[in-house]
Amino acid sequence: MLKNKKQRKPRSIVKGIGKMKFVRLGIPHFHWGDLYHLLLEISWLNFFGLISLVYFAINIIFAFAYLLEGDGIENAQAGSFGDAFFFSVQTMATIGYGAMYPRTPYTHFLVAIEVLIGLLAVAMATSLMFARFSRPTARVLFSRIAVICPYNGVPTLMFRVANQRRNWIVEAQIRLSILLPAQVTPEGHSIRRLSDLKLVRSENPFLALTWVVMHTIEPGSPLYGETADSLNSWNSEIVVTLTGLDETVAQTIHTRHTYEIDDILWDVRFADVLSITPEGDRYIDYSHFHDVVPLDNNI
Repeated sequence: MLKNKKQRKPRSIVKGIGKMKFVRLGIPHFHWGDLYHLLLEISWLNFFGLISLVYFAINIIFAFAYLLEGDGIENAQAGSFGDAFFFSVQTMATIGYGAMYPRTPYTHFLVAIEVLIGLLAVAMATSLMFARFSRPTARVLFSRIAVICPYNGVPTLMFRVANQRRNWIVEAQIRLSILLPAQVTPEGHSIRRLSDLKLVRSENPFLALTWVVMHTIEPGSPLYGETADSLNSWNSEIVVTLTGLDETVAQTIHTRHTYEIDDILWDVRFADVLSITPEGDRYIDYSHFHDVVPLDNNI
């Protein structure tokens, strides 16, 4: 009778939307086909650490390979790991000081292999550095809170976004979705619903300064008829995605933000940040970007 082997617990990958975490089981943590994607995603500190690790590892391996022959390097002390290691460094970087050089066919062969590996490694490291530097990124500021207050007599969900760079985000588009409580069908299927929230204006020809995003809570809205207390029982989140064209690099950029139900304030409005001078100039004070004031406050 075959013995039951202890099953290994599947490795998990944790992804989060705001404060909510999702644990996916049964998916490999790493796949070699995703190596390029991983090298673009890791932090700069981890990237330089990995490059340094590979660099020293290659030189250490070749240093031991040079030591196998013993005296294949001219002017190097026989059996000296230090001389072999620094000869490998000079070979990979093609420095060519001339003090140490290969003297046997075996060493010449290793040098040819190491130079080829060095050229490929430098080309790959350079391309990865360029790819990381050239990736288009967005520096968009989202208000720390959202508000629900009347707008033209209709309860409206509002939050603010702003471009933190001095250029324009052309053809900016925003999509707003809310993660609703799970719904159980008569057949017993439990489905977590993601519903879109229709916006008063979902597109902006150019996002240069600030933009107040609004969703009117009318019949048909998932938020219609809800109160602060009822929303708190949902354990839900509002997901914001913004895409646009960065006019400087002429590439598409995107970013996202989430609002917890606790981040939504009721019956207050955002403080004014825009002022107009007598000459017609517009001034925006971002120090009050996240501030709110009572509805009856006109300051």
